[in-house]
Amino acid sequence: MSEQDNVAANGAAAPAQPAGAQFTVEKIYVKDVSFESPKAPQIFNEQAQPQLNMSLNQSVQRVGDNGYEVVLKITLTCSLAEDNTVYVAEVAQAGVFGLAGFEANVLDAMLGTHCPNVLYPYARQLLGELIQAGGFPPFLLQPINFDALYAEGLRQRAGQQAGDGTEIVGNA
Repeated sequence: MSEQDNVAANGAAAPAQPAGAQFTVEKIYVKDVSFESPKAPQIFNEQAQPQLNMSLNQSVQRVGDNGYEVVLKITLTCSLAEDNTVYVAEVAQAGVFGLAGFEANVLDAMLGTHCPNVLYPYARQLLGELIQAGGFPPFLLQPINFDALYAEGLRQRAGQQAGDGTEIVGNA
């Protein structure tokens, strides 16, 4: 490879790519979506302070040699009391990602952090639109630190593997 190949359009040196490691976004799509407001229209007259509960799940499935489907599922449940549900909004935002040339631990981290970071803005926007279309004030989810969630998941897995009650301290 010549030096000219490593020079960006502005004359600065282009960042070196890891040898053989490739990440591509093949497809982003909605896998499942649901919105329910079981007590509408009566719920619109309620004046109590609503409570919001969020559930976040992720699944990964291999689809081909270097392809992975990552599904980020977010469920928002808004209620006034335990038995008084205002609405339930659920989105399963999915993507097919091409990942090749990564070591196993880096591949796991990419699937657990980078892919959800790509999917989250799409899920966030769709949830906001669903809630507003349901007749409720606009709601915008705050950013999520998937790196921290992934690190916590690693700590939990390490603790489960230890199984002997010893505490495992990791670098965060």
